[in-house]
Amino acid sequence: MIFNTITRSRAAFGTFLGQMQRFAPNSSSWRSLCSKPQEASVPTQAQTAGFKMPGYRPTEMDKKILVWSGRFKSKEQIPEHVSFEMIDAARNKVRVKACYIMIAMTIGGCIAMVIMGKQAAGRHDNLTSRNMERKARLREEAKKELELEASLTEKKAQ
Repeated sequence: MIFNTITRSRAAFGTFLGQMQRFAPNSSSWRSLCSKPQEASVPTQAQTAGFKMPGYRPTEMDKKILVWSGRFKSKEQIPEHVSFEMIDAARNKVRVKACYIMIAMTIGGCIAMVIMGKQAAGRHDNLTSRNMERKARLREEAKKELELEASLTEKKAQ
């Protein structure tokens, strides 16, 4: 029990020291006492030029996607280099449109199946009756084959 208390207190003390070091005053916090205002460093064009994404040359499929998404009216209007963000946004827009189309087709298919099921129920056409008819037809065909074989064996026997 004493060991657990010592261990816990060490862990708590270490956490306390870590927090104190994080909040310890550094040179920037002492600047608030000076009368001289701090100047914010704004990155210049030369500094940010290295981080800019290069242009992306769209493929034929990308051009179709850009036209389908409504970014451009035709393929001829698409520049040679396009930003990747524009391609990504166009792909997302086409992806959402495709999802909407699939949702509409699923709902349409469900409605069509309900209508076809009601029509089949009106004709008293169901799976059980179809299976019974098919089995009866197979029994009749099997009977005919047996009779044909029996007649052939009788002819051979004579």
